Amino acid sequence: IAGKGLVIKIGVLELQGGYALHHNLLKKIGLNSVPIKSSDDLKQSDGLIIPGGESTTLSLLMKKYNLRESIINFAKNNPVLGTCAGLILMSKVVDDERVDPLGLFDLSVSRNAYGRQIHSSKKRICFRYNQAEKIEFDSTFIRAPKIKYIGENIDIVAKHENLPVAIFAKNLLGLSFHPEIDGIDIFHKMMFDKTSKFYYKNMN
Repeated sequence: IAGKGLVIKIGVLELQGGYALHHNLLKKIGLNSVPIKSSDDLKQSDGLIIPGGESTTLSLLMKKYNLRESIINFAKNNPVLGTCAGLILMSKVVDDERVDPLGLFDLSVSRNAYGRQIHSSKKRICFRYNQAEKIEFDSTFIRAPKIKYIGENIDIVAKHENLPVAIFAKNLLGLSFHPEIDGIDIFHKMMFDKTSKFYYKNMN
């Protein structure tokens, strides 16, 4: 049973990509999750995760299933977390014309900037969740996007070798890496668990 004050139901986009591990991680922290495959599914959710996968394919499928505008509208008032391809799709500018980004973040990214899939690796990340404390951990980068430009009203909450790999703006969080692969739940708690010390209270 989800604890008092938790977001009740988190939708995980299931068009393509690594959505199963997000469901597992949400269950681990006591949150209910549901698959999102249509606009009607989205209406039943209190938050959304756009998982990693192939950003060009996800972009096409969002259009095919009429989810693009629904997600844009949903993101105006609800928490949305995007990992890897999810970050690419949430950005405003992408260096690949095959991707039609959602433009949720005033952000420019470069696809696959951390190398091809055979170059996938764990990298050291420094996450700062308040002015006084920080956490370091290793997480997985798979054909990860690199953030090239960050607009106004966006906070950098994690870095790798002094480069931004996690950015946050009000109710939106985008990650270049895959915490769900490594069982790292900080970012899911940050977005969806109001009882966690990591939860950002300035979302609303």
